Amino acid sequence: MPDGLKTFRIGDVEIDFPVLLAPLAGYSDLPYRQLCRDLGAPFCATEMMLDRCLLVKPRKPQYISRSDDDDHPIAGQIVGNEPETMAAAAELLDRRGFDVIDLNFACPVRKALRRRRGGHLMSDPRLAVKITRAVIAAAGPRPVTLKLRRSFDESNREHDEFWQIAEGAFDAGAAAICLHARSVEVKYSGPADWEFIASVKQRFGEKTIIGSGDIMTAPDAVDMFARTGVDAVSVARGSLGNPWFFRQWRDLADGREMYVPTLAEQKEVIADHFRRTELFYGERRATKNMRKFGIKYARMHPTPKKLRMAFVAVKNARDWFAVLDNFYT
Repeated sequence: MPDGLKTFRIGDVEIDFPVLLAPLAGYSDLPYRQLCRDLGAPFCATEMMLDRCLLVKPRKPQYISRSDDDDHPIAGQIVGNEPETMAAAAELLDRRGFDVIDLNFACPVRKALRRRRGGHLMSDPRLAVKITRAVIAAAGPRPVTLKLRRSFDESNREHDEFWQIAEGAFDAGAAAICLHARSVEVKYSGPADWEFIASVKQRFGEKTIIGSGDIMTAPDAVDMFARTGVDAVSVARGSLGNPWFFRQWRDLADGREMYVPTLAEQKEVIADHFRRTELFYGERRATKNMRKFGIKYARMHPTPKKLRMAFVAVKNARDWFAVLDNFYT
């Protein structure tokens, strides 16, 4: 591991290890964040939250914005396209005690793009910077970060929009940028451009740059640090089905053999994950939510296809624990 990367800062928030749990739509809820923290994650982010939804009085509990005393430091990630509404959402997250406000200008999902949110902002630098300035003014003492992509489409070889947004954001007082090194257009296909991440870190020097893209294993995180010089790495898909990722990274950073959980240890953690989720949502919703996690956990199992189908078929808590008893012995 490169020297000097065991701690870093986002504004005045000190983080004791530079590998972070990224915002993961449909996955990085409070139970999963707590599980990852127990396994070594030093900093986590919420799922992407629509600014307007945060500001309305909900008829039902807003699970997506829930945090807890042991869920810190935590970033609340918001998405939207109106400076005033984004600023109001940031004020709300400040009052709720979120440590960092994160702006999503990177989401490539068609629904977000159609409504001129998320990755659409990569095609509108003027609006992106205007939103950033409004949020920084509204966020009080909370540091503000941005999630960006390399460009909006593949035809932009100079990445002009990225540089305009990044420079405007840092000039406005942004604390950090997290860069996913693909265009919005390609979503997650093809390799992430780590050379571009390295060029961004080189250009911005002392500014905090967080790398993202193609971090599927703990050795990938080590490789990104070595090749790009980033201050931290944001782990997304690589943590799904492997919340031990953060412990494995700490092992590698400290020169130890990388931890690989036994089937018995996997069973214990997966059972704990279900119990946390059931306590948070109730049995019915927990069962539905955990099916998608089960599919991810199955990738580490000796018979992934059979286990995946078994998890998909569960209808209640009893079914879930029966699957664990049948496959994790």
